[in-house]
Amino acid sequence: MREGPDIARIASLVGDPARANMLTALMGGTALTASELALEAGVSLPTASSHLSKLMEGGLLTVASQGRHRYYGLAGQQVASMIEAIIGVAEAVGPKRVRPGPRDAAMRTARVCYDHLAGEQAVAMLDRLVERKMLLRDDDGIRLAPGGAGHFAALGIEIDGSARRPVCRACLDWSVRRSHLAGALGAAILDKILAEKWARREKASRAVVFSPPGRQAFEKVFLA
Repeated sequence: MREGPDIARIASLVGDPARANMLTALMGGTALTASELALEAGVSLPTASSHLSKLMEGGLLTVASQGRHRYYGLAGQQVASMIEAIIGVAEAVGPKRVRPGPRDAAMRTARVCYDHLAGEQAVAMLDRLVERKMLLRDDDGIRLAPGGAGHFAALGIEIDGSARRPVCRACLDWSVRRSHLAGALGAAILDKILAEKWARREKASRAVVFSPPGRQAFEKVFLA
């Protein structure tokens, strides 16, 4: 038997079509009930419960109880990054399940990736922050520049510096095939965008839609 991580076990969990649909639905960062995930997967509630049990046992999901309901979510950013990377591979080499349409264009422009912004706007933002030396990119990934924390604090962006997650993290963007910004800072920037009402979450989608004034404000702050 080979030593090291059991890739096949994780691959088998993600590879089932119903479970893949559930995991993709949770990429929006919102916890969902078993009934909601059953609809996303196109299976009955008992079948969904069986799939959810397997995903829980495999460490890919967490669950929280609130009243009579149990809400399922991804087990963390590492799982979300894995799903985003698989979506990128499927986009590059796999057949499309549906013909691309307006929603696909919106998703490519800006979308939620678990708890941070992804898409063309997010990739451009990361590039510009590196150019302005607010962030530093090297072989070890992305990190705050010495003056970075003060810059973001002046914008009203509070960074969670706890040890639970990195401040900055590169996440490979499936639609652009380059990295966008994840980690505590990436999450805080998305919170800022939504709190300022520069953009809104599109219903029943991960797409983030900027209003014309909101796009101008976002570009002034992050792309200028």
